[in-house]
Amino acid sequence: MTVTYTYDVFASLDGFAAAGGNWTGYWGKQGPELLEHRLGLYEEDQRMVFGARTYRLFTQMLAASTEDSDVRDPWVTRMRDLPATIVSSTLDAAPDWPDATVARGDAVDVIGRLKEKSEVPLRSHGSLSLNRALMAAGLVDRVQVTLFPVITGRTGLEPVFQGAADFDLELIERRTLDRDIQELVYRPTLHP
Repeated sequence: MTVTYTYDVFASLDGFAAAGGNWTGYWGKQGPELLEHRLGLYEEDQRMVFGARTYRLFTQMLAASTEDSDVRDPWVTRMRDLPATIVSSTLDAAPDWPDATVARGDAVDVIGRLKEKSEVPLRSHGSLSLNRALMAAGLVDRVQVTLFPVITGRTGLEPVFQGAADFDLELIERRTLDRDIQELVYRPTLHP
């Protein structure tokens, strides 16, 4: 039996994972409900999955952050303390993550095997291109999109689903956090 794989991503309403300009982390919209909910999501035993680029971004952001910055919110600290698999052909080790393993090879093969062998669910936060490939291969069981109430038409960076295959989505969970942040959880099925 395989474990559940959740692709967890933050997005602006127009589908960007980040923005340039004067936007701050979470687009400046995070509140106590979001932060408490995020911590709850990461309290469960699970294994994180990252591509090399996202791993490097996380470790750079954490290294450059202070104790008071939103980069070190409790859920992020908890995420970092979870075991992780980093799929990479360029990294030899993951020295800046306490319990990380670097897995070489095709991401679809690596994660397919990991889903079979893991005793805990898998979760990936970010890692856009990795997760697009895993979705196309049918390995993503849940797509969890946290939509922030912003449109970043001029400054949007990293389109979440650009270049992805076509999918039908079944809404399996939804919640509103801090009045206007939407968390939507879908079961994806490749569209014929």
